[in-house]
Amino acid sequence: MKLYFIPQIIFLTIFFAGLIPAQELNPGDGVRITFLDIQDNISGDYSIQPEDKLQLPYIGIINTNGKKFPEIKSEIITKYDSLYKNPDITVLALFRINIHGEVKNPGYYFVTEIEKLTGIIALAGGYTNAASLDEIFILRDNKEIQLDVESIIEGGNTATDIGLKSGDQIVVPRSFWADPGRFTWIFSLIAVLVTAAALFLR
Repeated sequence: MKLYFIPQIIFLTIFFAGLIPAQELNPGDGVRITFLDIQDNISGDYSIQPEDKLQLPYIGIINTNGKKFPEIKSEIITKYDSLYKNPDITVLALFRINIHGEVKNPGYYFVTEIEKLTGIIALAGGYTNAASLDEIFILRDNKEIQLDVESIIEGGNTATDIGLKSGDQIVVPRSFWADPGRFTWIFSLIAVLVTAAALFLR
C-alpha cells in the first residue's frame, strides 16, 4: 500500500458516530436540481462561485456562506415553491473530490450525497487491474481514513453514509503483487535463503 502519511485506521463505526454531520458546501462544490413536473429549463448542476454565491434560474443568488446543506436545500425549495405551487423538486449536494491512484481516469469529480462507492469509482473510469480494492482509503487533512470496502458495497452505503466530505481524496492503492519487480526481489531473497540453508547444512 502506498503511504502518503502515517495510517490512522478509522472504521465505519467511527464514521457513523461522528463523521456524518450536516455539511457545508464550499466554492467549487454545487447542487443538482431536478424538476419532474416543470417545463422551464431549470434542472441541472449549478456550481458555487467565489464568495459563496449560488446563482439559480428565476430565483437569483443564494448565499451559502456559513450554511449547512439542509439549510441551503430548504431555501432553494422554498423559493421555487413561491414560483411553482408544490413543485416536484429534488435538490442534491454535489461535493468536489479527487479520485486518484489505480483508476483509469484520475481527477476531480462531482459526487452526489447519495452516490455509492461503486458509482464514485465508476466516475473515474473504474479500477485498473493493478488496484488493491481492500486498501482504498480517504485522504483528508493529512490523515488516512481506511474504508471497509466489502462492508460498504454489501451495505449499499452512500457517500453520506461513509462520511465523504468536500475536498476529500479517494485513493486506490496499487496492489503489492502488481509490481513485477517485487516478484524478482522475493525470488532473489528465496534463492539467497535456500543457498544459505544449503551451506549451513553441509
